[in-house]
Amino acid sequence: MSDSSVLLKSINQIAKWLIICLLISGIVGSITAFFLYSLDFVTNFRETHFWIIYTLPLTGFFIGYIYYQYGDDANKGNNTIIEAHHSSHQNIPFKMAPLVYIGTILTHLAGGSAGREGTAVQMGGAIAAPFAKWFKTNQEEKKTIIIMGVSAGFAAVFGTPWAGAIFALEIMGFKNIRWQSIIPSIAAALMAHYICLSWSIQHSIYSVSIVPELSLSLSMWALLAGILFGLTALLFSLSNHFWESIFNKIHYKPLRPFIGGIVIVLVILFLGTTKYIGLGIPEIGNAFISPSGHYDFIIKLLLTSFTLSIGFKGGEVTPLFFIGATLGSTLILFIPLPFALLAAMGFVAVFAGATHCVIVSIILGIELFGAKAGIYIGMASIAAYFSSGPMGIYSAKIKSGAKFSLYNYFKKISRI
Repeated sequence: MSDSSVLLKSINQIAKWLIICLLISGIVGSITAFFLYSLDFVTNFRETHFWIIYTLPLTGFFIGYIYYQYGDDANKGNNTIIEAHHSSHQNIPFKMAPLVYIGTILTHLAGGSAGREGTAVQMGGAIAAPFAKWFKTNQEEKKTIIIMGVSAGFAAVFGTPWAGAIFALEIMGFKNIRWQSIIPSIAAALMAHYICLSWSIQHSIYSVSIVPELSLSLSMWALLAGILFGLTALLFSLSNHFWESIFNKIHYKPLRPFIGGIVIVLVILFLGTTKYIGLGIPEIGNAFISPSGHYDFIIKLLLTSFTLSIGFKGGEVTPLFFIGATLGSTLILFIPLPFALLAAMGFVAVFAGATHCVIVSIILGIELFGAKAGIYIGMASIAAYFSSGPMGIYSAKIKSGAKFSLYNYFKKISRI
């Protein structure tokens, strides 16, 4: 093959991937912006029309029914995306995008406790997947396209492009990633982020004003906090499995969110507040301003794991931010670190423990809170990762590779 032919082929390849990247980023970034606008609208409506809470059981039945009738192959959420990346026989159905959008918006409208990351990632993956067929790509190129959709969705929904790019790579398992996927993942995340911003989307900003100089004693306290965050992440995963084991006994799937919706309404009425439902962003912000209530994190943990395990839709990550930030803020009771820094450490470290994505967590911490706070956040995230046990919110990721953990270690030595 002549030099000119090689050059022409290279130019064609670059042009092809540039077009794919622009299309995926433009569509996913714009759809995510619309999704975020929708979330704001239904959240404001719910908070000003409390009566909508009483529709949660019927809303749950409707969500369960449309998935039961039309979306059973899309019901595994993010795990479907991960499995499609690992297997040439697994496809991502495009209907996943509208189904998860509708399910998430209705969940938030009626008062479920859920997040948004899962929705953005699933929409990104489902929107990107058809490009593999349209551009007649091979299996390895198909994997790269899925990664681009995931990175675009995560980056756009949180306003964290670098964390989004690495999230898409880490969630698939670095050992399964070709180096050729790295640049497209970064490019898609950056483009989707700025396209989303171009629609006048404003992301939440959290501030850590005081970061003490690092010392050996403070490092030990940071690691202790990280272990507590990891155990909290383990509790979240265990709660998911617990609620699933109970409600899976109900064979007609639409009844699961219907019955569960009744329970959630009763809990909201008992608590007398709506601060634990929806995304909970106001409470996350408050955790950086003053110490949170002692039980805020556990109430959110139980409500979110219950909501998502019974069939309502949304993500886990923003609730994990809530759980971690409010828990961290209360640790000021016995850990000698500024409560806002503890909130930031929990914000990221519980996410690290629940997702088993420690590299993303460190990058996310630096991206949101700066490099100086990132040192403490990194130590807490690593400790949380190793103390969070073998379970996680992405079961397909766990199956793709075992993780050493203190949980496994202590379980092993307890048998000696």
